[in-house]
Order: sequence, then structure tokens, then C-alpha cells
Amino acid sequence: MRNRFGFDYDYEHEHEHEHEQERRSSVQQYKRECIEFMVRCEALRFGRFLTKSGRTSPYFMNAGRFDSGARLATLGGFYARAIMENMGDRFDLLFGPAYKGIPLVAAASIALAGMGRDVPFTFNRKEIKDHGEGGGLIGRAPKNGDRIVIVEDVTTAGTSVRETAALLGSVADVKLAGLVVLVDRQEKGPGGKGALTELKEEFGIEAFAIVTLDEIVEHLHGKPVDGKVVLDDAALGEIKEYRAQYGA
Repeated sequence: MRNRFGFDYDYEHEHEHEHEQERRSSVQQYKRECIEFMVRCEALRFGRFLTKSGRTSPYFMNAGRFDSGARLATLGGFYARAIMENMGDRFDLLFGPAYKGIPLVAAASIALAGMGRDVPFTFNRKEIKDHGEGGGLIGRAPKNGDRIVIVEDVTTAGTSVRETAALLGSVADVKLAGLVVLVDRQEKGPGGKGALTELKEEFGIEAFAIVTLDEIVEHLHGKPVDGKVVLDDAALGEIKEYRAQYGA
């Protein structure tokens, strides 16, 4: 059953057959729906793509494809589900790093409100404003004692998280409580471990993804989405080769 935005995920009601399907797959129902949603939006693609790190990746995740109100609302539902599942009520404020994190944090906050958890959010400017209200943050200003969850699309080296920690720490005595990303690429960070694992250890936070590369592969390999198989044996082989070199 599709939600009011025309996509398969409805964060207010679980599908009646969810538990039956999860007995046949280790990937949770909402994660499977998120994976197929990314494919339908063409946010998740397979092929050969040059990444910012200089690596040639066999897949690519482009958050810019969540480019309509319906798509962003649906995406926000997935973020909200993951945040509630991993954080419970152990957070007070959401933060979205500019620029991609801005629509993501707003969508997540709206979706959380729809689930009965009205959480404020804030985001930063790339350039400090010296007129009007001034400053480098927009939204609810961090307060001493706030437990903050960072909302991102992906993270590889954790650079933006470190920048965020410094920025927020300069404003108030806050605690970084969590980091949520859409996709965990499960690649090595600067220290040789998975990027999310390294951030967990460095900051003592909950660092988690809505979906991981393993879950994407498990769900999509050989399975048609709207009549088309997007992850065939050849694409899987390229992912395995890539992970043999860069995987955590």
C-alpha cells in the first residue's frame, strides 16, 4: 500500500506482512522500502563513478535526486524511523551540516513530529552573516546540555562531523549524541576501520545508517524493481572487487 505521497513507505503504520517478510530476510521492512525508494528516485545507481576521494566506485548515492516535496517527505520518514530506533528519546536537537544536511534535517524533524516527537533543529551557514540576526547557525540555538544528533547523507572520512563538533562546542556546552546517515558505504576511514566505527570510538556517539551496503546488496541482487534488475551478477562482482580493496 502506498502512502499519501505515492511512495511505498508510510512511517505512521507498518505493513501487516512486515514480520512475515522479515522472517525470510535479515533486512528490515522499512530498510527494504528505503532501498527500493532510492532506486526509483535514481538516487542509488550502479555503474562506474569517480568519487570525491578519487576512487572509481561501482555505485553512487546522490541525495540531490530527492528533489520534490513527496520524495523529501518520504525520505524524512526513513530518517525518523532510524533515529527513533537507535536513539529513542536520548536526544534534544537535530543538526544538519550545510548544504546537503539542511533539507535532510528539516525533513527528519517534520517526520519525527508526525510520529509524536517534536524535536527542534538547527543548521549552519557556510559564510558567517554580519547583519540581521548574524551568526553562523539558523534554527533553534544549541543550549548547554543539549544532546545533538547530526543528520547527513553519507560520511567517508568524518570530516564534517569533526567540523560540526568544533562549531557546536564553540556555541554551547553540548554533547554529540549521534550521527545518522542514509547509506553506510562500509569503507575504511582514515584509521583503517569503518568510518562510522571510527566516529563512534572518537566521539563516543551512536553512529548509524538507515541502510548499509551489505543490506543493499542482499536486497537488490537479482531482484527486479519495477520490472528491472539494477544489481545483476556483473554489478555484484564489481562491488566485491571494490570492497576487497576499500571495504572495512
